[in-house]
Amino acid sequence: MDRCRVLRELRNGPPQINPSLLACDFGHLADEVHALEDTGVRVLHLDVMDGHFVPNLTYGPSVIRAIREATQLPLDAHLMISNPEKYLDDFADAGCDSLTFHREAVANPLPLVDKIKRRGLLAGIALNPPTPAEALDDCIDACDLVLVMSVMPGFGGQSFEPSALAKLKHLRSRLASETLLSVDGGINEETIGDVVEAGAQLLVVGSAIFRSGDYPQAVSRLRRCFETRTHEATSRD
Repeated sequence: MDRCRVLRELRNGPPQINPSLLACDFGHLADEVHALEDTGVRVLHLDVMDGHFVPNLTYGPSVIRAIREATQLPLDAHLMISNPEKYLDDFADAGCDSLTFHREAVANPLPLVDKIKRRGLLAGIALNPPTPAEALDDCIDACDLVLVMSVMPGFGGQSFEPSALAKLKHLRSRLASETLLSVDGGINEETIGDVVEAGAQLLVVGSAIFRSGDYPQAVSRLRRCFETRTHEATSRD
């Protein structure tokens, strides 16, 4: 499977739920991955935190390598770390298919975007809630993916910040059609329709799936929420 091709094809299809493994049971990691595969999701999200850029510590390349061995789904890694350029090759070698780093962590993002692409991966840049969309003015055309944080990064289970909607709408109006727009933080049945209407395509979901007790049912409910909103918007037009 050409996993990067699968990611690129998502740009031309409906929005996709992107489960964040941060909330999974790491004592049964392979089982969790297989359970997510059974829901029909097309990509998995990996939240990498270093305890420095954000006040939490999660996992690194060794765990991602184990996830890679358990699935052929594309792995979309979100690097919430300082000095991401130092670790790019480690995460690429572990089996990631896209790498997203934070604009706040890098003074000049273009060389890192270029290096990620030269490794054959999709290159993404994330923005924290206080960071304006204009922070991407120097690199927006080079990105394969832009990730809007709708919570401050560091911990799962936070409430959605509505200010993310205006940022999503602004970015969608500026991004090329081939650039994926992703959103992460507080995405659940109450918020998923709003972010899709604002232009998000990759919908990172954690607690709303993993705390449900029934992954297929949770994913189906989330899909129905944004499909209903999309249908309503189309009917209004």
